[in-house]
Amino acid sequence: MNRAAKKSLLFAIAAFAAGTAQADAMNPAALRQTVEQFLQVQSAGLPGKVTVTVGNIDARMKLAACPAPEAFLMPGSKAWGKTTVGVRCAAPTPWTVYIQANVGVLGNYIAAATPLSQGQAITEGQLVTMQGDLATLPASIATDKAQVLGRTSNVSISAGTPLRLDALRSQPVVKNGEKVRLVSSGNGFSVSSEGKAVANAADGQVVQVRTAAGQAVSGIARAGGLVEVAF
Repeated sequence: MNRAAKKSLLFAIAAFAAGTAQADAMNPAALRQTVEQFLQVQSAGLPGKVTVTVGNIDARMKLAACPAPEAFLMPGSKAWGKTTVGVRCAAPTPWTVYIQANVGVLGNYIAAATPLSQGQAITEGQLVTMQGDLATLPASIATDKAQVLGRTSNVSISAGTPLRLDALRSQPVVKNGEKVRLVSSGNGFSVSSEGKAVANAADGQVVQVRTAAGQAVSGIARAGGLVEVAF
């Protein structure tokens, strides 16, 4: 075999080896698809339009081809905002890689249309519905006006500020020292009596009541000065 033929043969062998290695390597596009599909499933049900963006994958990273890559979230991570998704392969060659991604959630949120004073009951005219990426906003963001109407703020709030549910408190429906009606009902019976609340309580909160006989009972506060008691 002459020198030219040997050279051509070597080139052919090298090209075949490179092609085989490439075929046996994990495709970066498949990794991106694995992460994207995983985050789409994890973010299903979020209150808004979800957009998943997968970060760049280093093309120099060589991973063995995997027939069934498995995506997972790191402990403490969530499919919300900037996150890290792990992808692992169990066989034929075990490996694990971590990929950056972002989950944006375009949806409505509630903000103050006017300045709100601390302790002021919130009304419809003081609220405005805005739209933005909920993943970039504070935690416990209000997404519906019904969540905040009638509640009061723990601090003063400037106009345009998104309203956080953990910064609001409900108006008491039962007040300390006021008379309340204790009600209890069951299968075929309903009874009621009067008592005096020994604390403030919002709708749905547990409150203690002292009966006319001096007995202390606990029940669920309801609008209209009612306390539901289970006997």
